[in-house]
Amino acid sequence: MTPVQPRIGEVERKTKETDLRVRVNLDGEGRFEGGVGIPFFEHMLDSLARHGRIDLTVQGKGDVRVDPHHTVEDVGICLGQALAKALGDRAGIARYGEARVPMEEALAEAILDICNRPFLRFEAELTREKLGDYDVELTEDFFRAVCANAGLTLHLRAIYGRNAHHVTEALFKAFARALGEAARIDPRSEGKPLSTKGVL
Repeated sequence: MTPVQPRIGEVERKTKETDLRVRVNLDGEGRFEGGVGIPFFEHMLDSLARHGRIDLTVQGKGDVRVDPHHTVEDVGICLGQALAKALGDRAGIARYGEARVPMEEALAEAILDICNRPFLRFEAELTREKLGDYDVELTEDFFRAVCANAGLTLHLRAIYGRNAHHVTEALFKAFARALGEAARIDPRSEGKPLSTKGVL
């Protein structure tokens, strides 16, 4: 069931370190557009959009000549805020989502609650420091920023895996699928929040 009003969120963030615009359509077709000058990270954002069945635009730049950290974290902040805007009052959504995603020898799991209580538990042993210009340790920082700004409780872990590319990509895809499931409109909800409190 597609909502009458499109669930779209758009955020701009400009600091001394980054200049970014992020737009998300929760009822999209899985398209990613844009770039921030970190090719591997852009590949992960493309996977997030495609496997979450959302349309995602991320455009801008950051001080990657210094370090990719500010750019990756600020994209997470903007994506979280855009998700929060697109979700609105969260009434009618399925709320919970979970996914296990394999990528060759790697297996990742995401369990998600769109509950407006930010929390991240991140478990992953990543064997390489860099994938291209992307610092692998930024994966946790990215998801922490998303959760804090979207109001998500997320348990994300790499169950096993040898190749850091495969592990990282499986984490992004697992999150994407869990998000797509949790954010979908459940027609049985009759437009009401899935909560005994009556609000999320």
